[in-house]
Amino acid sequence: MSRRLFIAGNWKMNLSPSEADTLAQGLKKELIDETAVDIAVAPTALALSTVIARLKHTNIHISAQNLHPKISGAFTGEISGEMLRSVGCEYVLVGHSERRTIFGETDSFINEKCHAAFRSGLLPILCVGETLEQRDSNQAALVVCSQIQKALDGLSADQVVAVTIAYEPIWVIGTGRTASPQQAQDMHAIIRGFIRENYPTYVAEQLRIQYGGSVKPHNAAELLAQPDIDGALVGGAALSVANFVGIIRAVNNSK
Repeated sequence: MSRRLFIAGNWKMNLSPSEADTLAQGLKKELIDETAVDIAVAPTALALSTVIARLKHTNIHISAQNLHPKISGAFTGEISGEMLRSVGCEYVLVGHSERRTIFGETDSFINEKCHAAFRSGLLPILCVGETLEQRDSNQAALVVCSQIQKALDGLSADQVVAVTIAYEPIWVIGTGRTASPQQAQDMHAIIRGFIRENYPTYVAEQLRIQYGGSVKPHNAAELLAQPDIDGALVGGAALSVANFVGIIRAVNNSK
């Protein structure tokens, strides 16, 4: 089955609102006529309103980088899904390796976030991936499938099919290293096989699995040509109009 490609840019803790607006303006100019792939960007919370206003009525969707599971309450510094949805967010990143490793987010907390995303009308981009030590000890598949199982626990099949899974091998993030196209495809096939074993067939056929890990214009086409890779979650390259657009152009030529 052919799945529509989905390219998302995670801006992480970068760019002031004015800088984010400049980047959004550049993307709008370059991608205004792009219809072959789905596109999203994830600015910081501080820049969300600015970027949403700039990209209103375009083909570029908006993702938040994080959410808190509760609707409201005494959670200083946190933002609920309902708040994010009210300003125009459509997607939200959940379970990014930086949230897991730096901020100690557990599988059960990530599961709460997935449920909260759907409760508030957001679509989760669920990030999963293994460390170099886990890969070298042949635990990669076990670790990644366990992360997925725990994160999706309690969601209906119709909710799961609306999740985007982003496979990000931790050992390549920010290092300049990249999993080979075959390594990436092998894990994506394992992920799709796990979904096929645990959910109705249509879920595995329709669910999109992105690859994230030093995706650049020069390697995007080969990575995205793999049969089970349905897009990319782009980090550093998403901060440059030329690089992000270059990835999308390369992807257009890959499938």
